[in-house]
Amino acid sequence: MNESGRVEAFSDGIFAIAITLLVLQLAVDPHTQVDTAGQAWRALGHIWPAYDAYLVSFLVIGIMWLNHHTVFGYVARVDRGLLVLNLMLLLVVAALPFPTALVSDWLQKPGPAEVSVAVFSGFMVAHALTFQTLWWWLTRTGHLFDKRVDVEAARRTRLRFAAGTVAYPILVGLSFVSPVLTLGLHFALALYYAFNQLPIPLKPGAAADDEGAVAI
Repeated sequence: MNESGRVEAFSDGIFAIAITLLVLQLAVDPHTQVDTAGQAWRALGHIWPAYDAYLVSFLVIGIMWLNHHTVFGYVARVDRGLLVLNLMLLLVVAALPFPTALVSDWLQKPGPAEVSVAVFSGFMVAHALTFQTLWWWLTRTGHLFDKRVDVEAARRTRLRFAAGTVAYPILVGLSFVSPVLTLGLHFALALYYAFNQLPIPLKPGAAADDEGAVAI
């Protein structure tokens, strides 16, 4: 396994743990009285914020992993700077179950709901910044890419890679207006990024991987 492969394998482990921990929020309050089928259905319906938070966070981490996997498919070697930036990215990924838990617990409580979604949105800002910085480092000289990548063209994609640094701060502010709407917009953005992918620029004649694009 080459250097890039080791980094990706380690990162995949963090992504897997983070996305698995999300499911721990799907639990009915043990103090809820459940003696009939009707009470059981109401108890399950009462925790709808947990379902919403889980779905949004699962999709977000899934897109993060997809982007990370795609980018590192074109990284032939690593340096200390890339290792540090990758750790910063994983710092945000590993912590995402925390704001997910806040949203799950507080979304039905006016006041705390705004705070929980603002914190969640803040984590999305941090992710956008760390991923953008990682991409900037890779395209700075291009020496870490394999020979297929058109480095000059890759540098020109920096602004499109930075789209999240504009969208997510807006959602931080919107969290204090409508936390439920803001959470829905996070879901919509994740879906948008899943289907609106930016191809990694390759040199003419270079063969692309099957997943040779990342969400912007």
